[in-house]
Amino acid sequence: MMDAIAMDRQAVHEGYERARRTFHRLLDSASEGELSRTTHGTKWTNEQLLWHMLFGYMVVLRLLVLVRVFGWLPRSASRVFARVLDAATVPFDWVNYAGPRGAVKFYGPRRMGAAFDRVIDSLHRELASEPDARLARGMHYPVRWDPFFNDFMTLADIYRYPTQHFDFHRRQLTLQDDD
Repeated sequence: MMDAIAMDRQAVHEGYERARRTFHRLLDSASEGELSRTTHGTKWTNEQLLWHMLFGYMVVLRLLVLVRVFGWLPRSASRVFARVLDAATVPFDWVNYAGPRGAVKFYGPRRMGAAFDRVIDSLHRELASEPDARLARGMHYPVRWDPFFNDFMTLADIYRYPTQHFDFHRRQLTLQDDD
């Protein structure tokens, strides 16, 4: 069990670094025109989708806190919480769509790159200091909010989530990438 967790941690760390390299390569090589181009299968521009990909990592820092709290409570507590959030899917979808449209006006490519670095560095530190026993604790999630949310997810699942989210959306970008 300990070896499996250690191997899993290394894979997660490597995934974060791969995403960091890809994110910077995409930002650094894209022209303003390319960043303004629409994406495949979304209503966002490439720049807005890149911000959404960054936000996927940012939100994990908050999810870690939730899992740590709900991990100590009876599972029924997180089940009720997840159902309430699922009931709020329509407003969540609107905020999830509108957020990147406004965020890119504030962030821009340079700030997005720096923010990506900060959040990846934070996730590396959090994962490195996470006690093994805590990785198995979990909670219920609103499955209507994201295709990568399962009904019940452990802390280990949450650490893996943002790179799955990143890789999914990477395929929707219409930017050139030599990698």
